[in-house]
Amino acid sequence: MRSEYADANGSRSVYLTFDDGPHSVCTPDVLNVLAEHNAPATFFVIGVYAGDQPELIRRMVAEGHEVANHTMSHPDLSRCEPAEVRHEILAASGTIRSVCPGASLRHMRAPYGVWTQEVLRTSAMAGLVAVHWSVDPRDWSRPGVDTIVDTVMASVRPGAIVLLHDGCPPGELQRDDPEAPREQTVKALSLLIPAMRDRGFAIRPLPQPH
Repeated sequence: MRSEYADANGSRSVYLTFDDGPHSVCTPDVLNVLAEHNAPATFFVIGVYAGDQPELIRRMVAEGHEVANHTMSHPDLSRCEPAEVRHEILAASGTIRSVCPGASLRHMRAPYGVWTQEVLRTSAMAGLVAVHWSVDPRDWSRPGVDTIVDTVMASVRPGAIVLLHDGCPPGELQRDDPEAPREQTVKALSLLIPAMRDRGFAIRPLPQPH
């Protein structure tokens, strides 16, 4: 399981990842910021959302981003039976491929970052590399734009995998702000990309699994 990548050749690479989308409002906003700054990202999408928002999955791929597996319905996989674990991972891959046959599914991230041997085994069986993270500003808790930016910039280093969110898991959508629960993340992203580049970091796609 990868939580960062060794920076072997001094390239100072950093990897942006987004969980829990696609979301009809927030994901297009994130994609717009990434396009404005010409920055690639990996979107760990929830299968049920991918099925509901196929055009956003296709847009991610068309704009050069990677779509990855974040299970079908975002359960805590440590509480699932082996058959459920297999269904959650395989059904999500099947859904992503059905809405976007051009998606090169290579990576998987467990909901809540909860990994078990069964999850790792099933991911490998499905041809997916397990990817965790090394920088987590807890943007899902909406701590404020400045806090998100400051937390990332304080801990980012070459090879880091940054965890952000462009959606909310089923059942956790913000009732007080259903339209744009990730507004802080979008604003923080527009500040983070130039700030990281000013520090000499290069934002790159996740490395190809060998």
